[in-house]
Amino acid sequence: MRSSVLIHQSTERREADSLLHTLLGGSEQRVDEAARHFEYETQTLASPLLLLSLLTTAQAVSELKLGRTALSGREVSPRVEFYGGIPFAEPPVGALRLRPPVLRSRLNASRFDASEYGKACVQPLSDPSTLSEDCLTINVHRPKGLKPSAKLPVLFWTYGGSFAIGSSSTYNGSEIVERSVARGTPIIFVNFNYRLGPLGFPQGQEADDLRSLNLGILDQMAALEWVQANIESFGGDKKKVTIFGESAGSIMTGFLLLQSEVERWARGAIMQSGSSNSLSGFRASRNELTWQHFVGNVASCASTATSGHTFACLRNATTEEITAGLLQSVTEENLISNLVWTPALDTHPGSVYPDLSSRLYSKGQFSRIPFIAGTNLDEGTFFASHESLSTEALKDNILALTSPRSGSDDVLGTAVDQVLTLYPEDPSVGSPYGTGNELFGLPPSYKRHASIFGDLVLDAPRRMLSDAASKAGVKSYSYLFTHPQPQLPMGVFHGSEIQFVFGQVPPTGPNNLPPLPTYGDADEAARNISTTMMDYWISFADSLNPNDGKGIQRPHWPEYTPSEKVMMQLRGGNTTIIQDDYRKEQIAFFHENAAVFQK
Repeated sequence: MRSSVLIHQSTERREADSLLHTLLGGSEQRVDEAARHFEYETQTLASPLLLLSLLTTAQAVSELKLGRTALSGREVSPRVEFYGGIPFAEPPVGALRLRPPVLRSRLNASRFDASEYGKACVQPLSDPSTLSEDCLTINVHRPKGLKPSAKLPVLFWTYGGSFAIGSSSTYNGSEIVERSVARGTPIIFVNFNYRLGPLGFPQGQEADDLRSLNLGILDQMAALEWVQANIESFGGDKKKVTIFGESAGSIMTGFLLLQSEVERWARGAIMQSGSSNSLSGFRASRNELTWQHFVGNVASCASTATSGHTFACLRNATTEEITAGLLQSVTEENLISNLVWTPALDTHPGSVYPDLSSRLYSKGQFSRIPFIAGTNLDEGTFFASHESLSTEALKDNILALTSPRSGSDDVLGTAVDQVLTLYPEDPSVGSPYGTGNELFGLPPSYKRHASIFGDLVLDAPRRMLSDAASKAGVKSYSYLFTHPQPQLPMGVFHGSEIQFVFGQVPPTGPNNLPPLPTYGDADEAARNISTTMMDYWISFADSLNPNDGKGIQRPHWPEYTPSEKVMMQLRGGNTTIIQDDYRKEQIAFFHENAAVFQK
């Protein structure tokens, strides 16, 4: 849901602005702010590929044997080395396009250059030369010079991006590994690419009939299979894998927790702003028109768009046609809606999304592996409209997210009316929270919309998961990230915790972008909370407990239990335990009506 994208040249910037107009409601101020945020965050996180190209001190590292293949990686710091761009599945092209991934068991080469990332998967917001359908690759950051017998814990990252954009190369895991070595609990960081948009999350009845749903999640599962088969060659322990992700990546991680099979791949999870019930669950047929619209923009397949038999043609289309069709379909004004390339309910046996999460939670049908789950203070600000919305327009917005069909039934409509009563148009109680009646030059509906969206999509689902897990005796920990951010009116916005988890603070504006606010005198607090969060995360990966007593001095983080529903407030200078009872009445209403909202 949060997007980190690479926008290199003016043409890509224009394409990005066009898509942002579509996704964010058309406000010039909002589009410019969001585009700058995307660019800024990408630069702040320091794509390792870019980093490797800039570091004159980077050196080749000793070769590593992966089966019969010798991998050559690269040293990215005196204590960390990188191996990347390693295929974990066969290229999903031609006959394999729009099908589940085929795990790649060997590289079929005596030598393989693993010094750089592979190309990102096809998406609308990047330089086409950086994209490929042959994108299912995996990357490893590890302490330098490990022996296969080291058996270190593994942190396995899944990126976010609305299931439509993103790349593993955006996330620099070297600081996490550096920190793990410095605190005496070394770990290995792994991330990967998965298919996006219509190639990763096909919609429509045909996709359902052909069992071609949720392919991006199947890519994630294939990458975990690769880890099980190969991580010991890098010095990792396949029995000590912690899966973690943010936004769409966290939602995908949440879906894995609905599978008993996840316990074969991982022993713990960390979910940053997202769980399996974040998005309302629908059958793929709900988005039939979206699929037809996409196919209609693929030149050689346009005539099949409404036939119900599009896959055969799409498998013969070129990557260039697919990319052009995707770009055209998301930049035209008649894009059906935002967040359409998402996981779909799948009632086929063995599916990754067999039922609404709330129903599975109530039946106890979820994994028992320990986890950390949390959100940011102002999750909804990044998605709220900067245009003035009447109460009726806001109702339509909520219905578009939660209705399983065009229009709405009376039960859902009545529930949405109650939501609007629970969230009045009172700026003093809206998001960004704690800013009183300040409107930042925006209409009052902005703070109202932000509060509703944040609770409906992220905060209420997180609390529901924590509550269900605690009742089942699952060890879990909850957090609320509240560290002040310099970007108003967004507050502590969706995705703002990532740079802290990855040790990329304090943020400074890149040279090729207009200067953005920095933390100034608060830099010390920013660095402190970043180190604190890395230590909590690393400690959990190492011991399934964030409280190993190593590293920076930090508060003891208690478990979330039925009798002690507490969470850690993560804030520089004020990291402390708080009760998980904010907006109690509002979030309880979402829980009580989970099935109505298709959660």
